Amino acid sequence: MPRRSEKKPESAPSATRRVLPMQLQVGDRFADETGEWEVVSRPYTSPGGKSTHAHVQRVGQPASSEVRTWGAFEHITMPRATAEKGKR
Repeated sequence: MPRRSEKKPESAPSATRRVLPMQLQVGDRFADETGEWEVVSRPYTSPGGKSTHAHVQRVGQPASSEVRTWGAFEHITMPRATAEKGKR
């Protein structure tokens, strides 16, 4: 019996990545319905670890700093870093 070759459709590489809030790093950028934001402090969790908080500011506007809160297992969509940008 001839073997059936299974081909998966070629997909374009994704321009975004999804991370958990505790995987955010200082300098990471993400966008939401209110604009583009940059992480300015390491994330921290609430007692019990169910919520994650991080200080963020609008890109290029240091006066617009605020604390963002996410569920600990909620994913954040961010632009994918290039090989040069990803090296720290």
